[in-house]
Amino acid sequence: MSVLVGNDDPFAVARTVKILIERESNTPIYLQIRDRVKHLIQSGAMQPGEQLPSIRSLAETIHVNKLTVIEAYGMLEADGLIQARQGSGYFVSHVSANSPNLESTFAPAQAVVIPEQPCGTFCKLYTTLLQARQKPGVIDFGVGYPHPPEDLARIARRAMADIGESLFNYDFPQGQHLLRKQIAQILVQLGLDASPEDLIVTTGSQQGMSMLLQHYVRPGDWVVVESPTYAGFLALLENAGARVIGIPMTAEGMNLDLLEQYLQSHRPRLIYTISTLHNPTGITTPQSHRKRLLELAEQYECPILEDNAYEGLSFEAIPPPIKALDRNGWVTYLGTFSKTLMPGLRVGYMVTNQHNRSILKDQKLLHDLSSSTVSQAIVSEYLASGHYRRHVTHLRNTYEQRRNSMLQALERYFPEEASWTVPKGGLFLWVQLPDGLSVQPVCRDAIAQNVVVADGAIFFPGQQGYPAMRLSFLHSPEDIEHGVKVLGNLLKRSLMSDRNRSHTKAVACSMKGLPSLTATD
Repeated sequence: MSVLVGNDDPFAVARTVKILIERESNTPIYLQIRDRVKHLIQSGAMQPGEQLPSIRSLAETIHVNKLTVIEAYGMLEADGLIQARQGSGYFVSHVSANSPNLESTFAPAQAVVIPEQPCGTFCKLYTTLLQARQKPGVIDFGVGYPHPPEDLARIARRAMADIGESLFNYDFPQGQHLLRKQIAQILVQLGLDASPEDLIVTTGSQQGMSMLLQHYVRPGDWVVVESPTYAGFLALLENAGARVIGIPMTAEGMNLDLLEQYLQSHRPRLIYTISTLHNPTGITTPQSHRKRLLELAEQYECPILEDNAYEGLSFEAIPPPIKALDRNGWVTYLGTFSKTLMPGLRVGYMVTNQHNRSILKDQKLLHDLSSSTVSQAIVSEYLASGHYRRHVTHLRNTYEQRRNSMLQALERYFPEEASWTVPKGGLFLWVQLPDGLSVQPVCRDAIAQNVVVADGAIFFPGQQGYPAMRLSFLHSPEDIEHGVKVLGNLLKRSLMSDRNRSHTKAVACSMKGLPSLTATD
């Protein structure tokens, strides 16, 4: 079967290659497509930058369902062989598909952070990052927004047409029952057995955090967080007047030995943890860590807020949430569709427990009466269409390939003194930089070269942490390659300047120690 392919040069002459499908073979057709295209790329028959057949044209030419082609292209993208360009289709990658080093070198110093006063910089920085990304041609490593599914607009129109006038009325504060039932079904697949009655739909997971802080924490109360952690939650803690204990992260999650010490000494009111695909480090904690964390919470009677916004984007099997282990109502779980569908819908959810369910429902009513009925209907319709699982699978495949592209670029361009995490999903990885390096000037110089990056300081309580940066790997391999190269060059230049200053200072100090020279010497 011959299929038309072309170069991304608009004036290039298209040519044909053969995609041979054996209908009688035991090998699934999507694997046959993958293997054939892979052979064409690796043999040089298809060159970097060359455009693949569109999903529709290939499906029509070889007489298969479009979903079959989507599955094949998703696997090729995960392997780094092809890449999707928004609105243009799929192209053979320019970047090598060699496997990166998947061994994390993340091993930070284990220092507990207890800030004396709040910094109050999150809101200003958030606005600055949004403004910076408005520049044309910018590569934004600072914010992680998913690519919305192409069929979301069509399904949104269908949702609006199906529900009619009821869509524009107020709803129950806990959210639409059908949507809560669908969310419960998703959670069961994660190992968390929840009923619709356990769930409250929130206006994004950020609202859930705010509601839980209002319920558990009073001004002056201690709250435990991982250090580093989600900057938006640190801002909410500052706003609530809470005092923060930042327990350092290890390669497996929060340092539980240090946590126990501070549970004993400070008796905090709440533990905030991101157990799966931690923001900003990307770390997923093992089952043993989750079990012990829950045991400590029960022993010292300290509730847990488990915020797993990126749970659906894991590249491999993960342990069930801590909430799944909870039998006595110590854990409240937060999730969201902002990281898998689109953040503008603002649909999140919380799994409550027997102790806080009723009061949280009342709090939700007082916060905003109910979450947007339009957004809820769109998400519900998308889940009912059966497209959600396929969309999330596509995101995982795409993001794994782009994570690998970033790891390869870090190996090529970043200074050898830097170390980084190797997340098994999500949108970000975390780079630990040499002590003493000033990250802010690097971020400022990067913006001048159209690369936006998040200074790691904002993820530490009181901005008291080691030099670091969080990098989003959502971009095309070419953009990742260019952006990481820009950052790597700036970091190396900064380190060289620091070394030169240190050397000059050392020489000056040594000269001060010499006896003064006179004309008679």
